[in-house]
Amino acid sequence: MCLAIPGQIVGISAEQPLLARVDVGGVQRNVNIGLLEEGAATGDWILIHVGFALSKIDEAQAADQLRMLRAMGEDKLAIEEVRGYSFADANGELNEIRR
Repeated sequence: MCLAIPGQIVGISAEQPLLARVDVGGVQRNVNIGLLEEGAATGDWILIHVGFALSKIDEAQAADQLRMLRAMGEDKLAIEEVRGYSFADANGELNEIRR
C-alpha cells in the first residue's frame, strides 16, 4: 500500500535548497521539497511519498496520520520506506543545514 508519510523538517541544505533533512519517527533522511509551492522551513510538517514532499500539514494532522499508520499496522513499514530514501548532495549528505 502506498501512503504519504508525515515528517518534520529539521534542516534545509544551504547548497541545494530543494533538499531538506526530515525526521520521521526518529529516522532522518533527505527529502526533495521542490514540489511544495508554498515553500518550506525548518520545523514544518510535511507529507512524504517516495522521497518527495507532497504537501505541508500541521502537527495535529501529522499525529493523525501516524495514528492511522499504526492502526493499519503500516507504521514500521513506513519507517523502513523512509530508510530507503537516498537524495543527497554532491558529498552524499546534507553538510550545511539552515536551522
